Amino acid sequence: MTDLHTLSLSALAARLRAGDTTATAIAEACLARVEAREDTVKAWQFVDPERVLEQAARRDRETPSSALHGVPVGLKDIIDTEDMPTTYGSPIYADHTPRKDAIMVQRLRAAGAVLMGKTVTTQFAHRFPGKTANPRNPAHTPGGSSSGSAAAVVDDMTPLAFGTQTSGSVIRPAAYCGVIGFKPSFGWTDFTGAKHLAASLDTLGYYVRSLDDLPLVHAVLNSDALPGAETTDIAAPNFALCRTPVWDRADECAQALAEATADRLGNAGAGLRTLDLDSGFARVLEAQDTVLEYEMARHLATERSENWDLIAAPTQEFIRRGEDCSEEKIADARYVFDQARADFTKALGDDIAITLSAPGEAPKGLDSTGNALFNRMWTALHVPCLHLPVDAGPQGLPLGVTLIARKGHEQRLVAAGRWAATALDLPLFG
Repeated sequence: MTDLHTLSLSALAARLRAGDTTATAIAEACLARVEAREDTVKAWQFVDPERVLEQAARRDRETPSSALHGVPVGLKDIIDTEDMPTTYGSPIYADHTPRKDAIMVQRLRAAGAVLMGKTVTTQFAHRFPGKTANPRNPAHTPGGSSSGSAAAVVDDMTPLAFGTQTSGSVIRPAAYCGVIGFKPSFGWTDFTGAKHLAASLDTLGYYVRSLDDLPLVHAVLNSDALPGAETTDIAAPNFALCRTPVWDRADECAQALAEATADRLGNAGAGLRTLDLDSGFARVLEAQDTVLEYEMARHLATERSENWDLIAAPTQEFIRRGEDCSEEKIADARYVFDQARADFTKALGDDIAITLSAPGEAPKGLDSTGNALFNRMWTALHVPCLHLPVDAGPQGLPLGVTLIARKGHEQRLVAAGRWAATALDLPLFG
């Protein structure tokens, strides 16, 4: 029998419904995997096996309330939990346990999920790396800031883990680790109880092993389901190969993969065009820096005033610039966002963009989480992004593409992702 810890969320849910396994058996399998691999991968900030097994035993006594009932879930360590430490990746909060669960945690508990523990994050979900290594090659970064969540799913420690994205913190780790990563539209679910870095950008996202899993997660955290996203029996979508103003800064292998993937989809029957965003969209990247710095300075004001020396140097630099940012400059940056959002919506229409998820393969070394250059614009535009792992690069590390739809069009995006995975013969189902 297939080891339970290797199965997808949807496969585990099906076995639980059929009575072929138990939440306890699944939890034991995942905990055994954590014990075997954690010294190498270092994906977890906090795991209490006794607490996990207590939850699982309780779920086995209950009537299932959702497809997530009895399924293990990892939580990025900036998401508040009333019964587990939440450190935000910072020594300032080394002994901190919140008094209340985040809203999304409340929903997961109500759905019957088994909370495995807290996954490693960069400090305050910004640039200073955590301890996590890339499971594909531990000498390389897993990306950030949701490093532990991506690593835990790809290394079979949990079938589902949540992260957040302010610049590239969900999609880039998905690309570097080679796992499905989904960042829905800004505001798709309640962010209350997750620590803000920049509230006008912060978005909850997650990692899974199967495209079949996406509607199951969405149904728990958003009142609108993803009807139709469970099937590949749809008309061939229209795709647009989207080259941004910074396209030339990607490695040749990443560019070639994105272009070849688009061609393969076109040859499989999809509509295909090119969408070269003009230099005006480069202003979005500058504006994103401004908004991030300005809002960071305000969201981390308490930490700045009380524990400045415990804030990592890269974050200190952003805070200083944010404090110096004038009201006129931040207003101009937000105007750039407004214009770009309208322009991109018009340019994309009902098509699905195909673009780069990262500059290339995961860089060697753990002192940086890589470059978010190819993610930041989409976060600023508030659009949903789905990373599909497609192939490997020259170093044998994962390469993939990001699919993008208009804001609020998650159903179209996920359905197109399923069609694309089928056309490309990717093992992303089941």
